[in-house]
Parts: sequence; structure tokens; C-alpha cells
Amino acid sequence: SAINQLREGISKYSISNAPILISGSSGTGKELVAYNIHYNYNSPRKHENFVPINCGGIPDQLIESELFGYEKGAFTGAEKSKPGLFEMAHHGTIFLDEISELPLSAQVKLLRVLQDGEVEKIGRTEKIKVDVRVISATNRNIEDEVREKRFREDLFYRLNVVPIHVPPLRERKEDIHYLIDYFMNSAYPYP
Repeated sequence: SAINQLREGISKYSISNAPILISGSSGTGKELVAYNIHYNYNSPRKHENFVPINCGGIPDQLIESELFGYEKGAFTGAEKSKPGLFEMAHHGTIFLDEISELPLSAQVKLLRVLQDGEVEKIGRTEKIKVDVRVISATNRNIEDEVREKRFREDLFYRLNVVPIHVPPLRERKEDIHYLIDYFMNSAYPYP
């Protein structure tokens, strides 16, 4: 029943452009949920780009240039302009995995993007308009992160417009036999 509720939520929320925050333990399939929201038959963005990024996998010094891009000459080594992931996701969906790992300096800029729908590239004075659905995910309790001042409260409320929780398998043991059947009958060649 938990997965059926999750499926219903995916179908219902795929129509919306509201920011979605997916929570759940590591390995529960948060990225799969985001992917299914984007490519759901109800989604008006299903034919556009789905751009995933792991916020914890990029060094703090590079996260802003990855998300928002930069102009040629903006800093040492910027030999040509580079579009940011928000530009690449224009009209589509950006998936910010492990959003709780985003440094506070990048959180401020992300908040501006959510409020204004505009991106500030590093080294550029004019802002760039973007139309992007933002789906984020975390395995942490972001409300605790807000209390500990590691995550901006205003950004949390902007991202948590549509909360989705992905329950771990230990909370839905009735699914284990379906998973066993699936993997036993899948096309994996076993000796």
C-alpha cells in the first residue's frame, strides 16, 4: 500500500510545477521517484531535459559554477563560457540530490532562482530567465538541519511545497516477495 500511495503521488504531482522535496533513507529510490515524476505521462515536461546533480558529490568551490554556469574569463581557467545545469534544464526538470549537502553560499543563490526564475552566471551582469521544475531529495531530516543552522529555513519552505517520503523496505516487508520474483525472473544471465 505504501508503494501504491507513492505511485499515486507521482502521477498526481507530475502535472504540477511546484517544487518537490523527496525524503527517504539512502537506497530507497529517491532518484527513481524524481525520474518517474519527470517522465510520467501526466508531466508537461516529459519531453524536455531531466538534469540530475548530486550536491554532495561536487566540491563547494565548484557547485555554483556547475549549477549556474560562468562566462569566459570570469575566473582563472574559464577559457570559454559554460552553461549551468539550470540553463540545461530549461523547460525541463533539475533534480538536486542530497540537497542538504549544498553549501550555505549556494543555498542563497538557489533561493533567488526559486523566487525569481532567473539565474546569475558567474561573470555576467544580466540574469538569464529559466523555466525549471525543481525536485530535490535528501536522506537527512532537513528540519533538524534548519534548527542546527546548516540549512536555510526560507529555502526549506521553498523546496518543501510538495513533500514526498519514500519508505524503506523495512517498513514495507510485504514488497519483499514481489522484489524476489522480479529479480528471479529478470533477464540477468546466471551460470
